Amino acid sequence: MLAVNIHEAKTHLSRLVEDAAHGKSFIIAKAGKPMVKVIPFSAEEQPVMRRLGFMSGEIRVPEDFDHMGAGIISTLFEGKDQ
Repeated sequence: MLAVNIHEAKTHLSRLVEDAAHGKSFIIAKAGKPMVKVIPFSAEEQPVMRRLGFMSGEIRVPEDFDHMGAGIISTLFEGKDQ
C-alpha cells in the first residue's frame, strides 16, 4: 500500500483522492509514522438509518402511565401524600 507524507499528500491531493476513488488506498504519514488510511467510499458502508415506529405493536403502555407512582413521587419531593 502506498504511504505518503503530509506535505506530499497536500501537494498531490487531487491525484491521490482520484486514485483512492478507483480502489487504490493509501496511508498518510507524519514523520514516518502512519496517521490515517484513505480508502474509497462505497454506498454499502453507510450506516443503516433508524426507523421510527420499528417496535409498533411490540409493547403496551398502561392507561395510567402518566399517573403511575404519583403518590410516592409527591411524598418524596414535597413531603406530602396525594
